[in-house]
Amino acid sequence: MCNPSHPAGISRWPMILLTPLVVLSLTGCGPTYAELRVQGQEAMLRGEYGTARRLFLQAEDRWTRQVENLHDLGACSVLLAREDFVEMNRAAAMREVDAAIAYYSRAIERQPANKACLEGKRVALQLKGQFDEALKHEMWVAKFVGPSAEQFVYLARELERRGDIDGAYLRYRQAVAMEPDDPGAHAAFAKFLLEHGNESAALQHLQTAYKLDPGNAWVRDELTTRGALASP
Repeated sequence: MCNPSHPAGISRWPMILLTPLVVLSLTGCGPTYAELRVQGQEAMLRGEYGTARRLFLQAEDRWTRQVENLHDLGACSVLLAREDFVEMNRAAAMREVDAAIAYYSRAIERQPANKACLEGKRVALQLKGQFDEALKHEMWVAKFVGPSAEQFVYLARELERRGDIDGAYLRYRQAVAMEPDDPGAHAAFAKFLLEHGNESAALQHLQTAYKLDPGNAWVRDELTTRGALASP
């Protein structure tokens, strides 16, 4: 009998040696919690936030009140609110902001010290107070609204600490996609890649991090050691 209430890990990154993951067979019950989570995160990477949210809601049906899934539901609502603000659709934006606050609050109830959820709720609450300043919308939204690379790096490190290498990899990808000009996100991703045997990909992120921040001693040393130091 199929039991969809428990997660199954799905290996999606053959380039490195992954921790063995338990995979539940599909016997007519549809995608598992973990498969829905992966599909949702990949949709976020493509900027398809509505699709991502639908997938995370399905994951919520599979395994309810999981902090990471609630965080991602909140993040999708904030990102959809950003799009509504840019289009000057204030009513829709405020509905999304309220949904984000609710998702983050539920996550914090379960894990009060979760840094990513606390930061996400702070951003959503700030956003709720900005909707009347129409002339400043686009600049403010571009600078302040949305999940940060720091949030996703934090989540990636938590997953890596728990041995979920696939999940951590996706989170690092989200971090650099969310803020491609954040040298810290690229450096963190590079360190992860080096630790898991993917030096060629790590070098790309090290070089990007160095161009963005030539003063990072760790990045400079890693590039020097590998004979790959280039001018910023």
